[in-house]
Amino acid sequence: MGRALLENEHELQQTEKTIDSKYVQQHLANERTYLAWIRTSLAIVGLGFLAYGVLFPSTSRFVQVITDIIGIGSVLFGGSIIAFATWDYVKKRKGINNETFRSPVSGIYLVSTSLVFITMVLMMVVTIMLLAPN
Repeated sequence: MGRALLENEHELQQTEKTIDSKYVQQHLANERTYLAWIRTSLAIVGLGFLAYGVLFPSTSRFVQVITDIIGIGSVLFGGSIIAFATWDYVKKRKGINNETFRSPVSGIYLVSTSLVFITMVLMMVVTIMLLAPN
């Protein structure tokens, strides 16, 4: 047992350090951010399915068209967030290793603006449904 531990320790000492190991905390933070983006995109896709199929079943053709657009748009938007998050993760990883990391601002503004727009459209649809005569 003791010999096996010594052999494992010896192997660890002989292992060459990588660039990634130099910036472990930054890489772990990058991975947490990536996973947060993935959770956000899954929530948006889920809300799109909810709006499309369950939340707004309506006999009004106008409301049905709007919910169709919201549902399909949310799925597409969630998919694009996954693509953006993956691209951003790889870009940040390279930036961390090359010591040239810069915090992105434009992507945050794009996603935030899109979410505000989707929220406003959903609020309009709910208002129209509530004010429409049965």
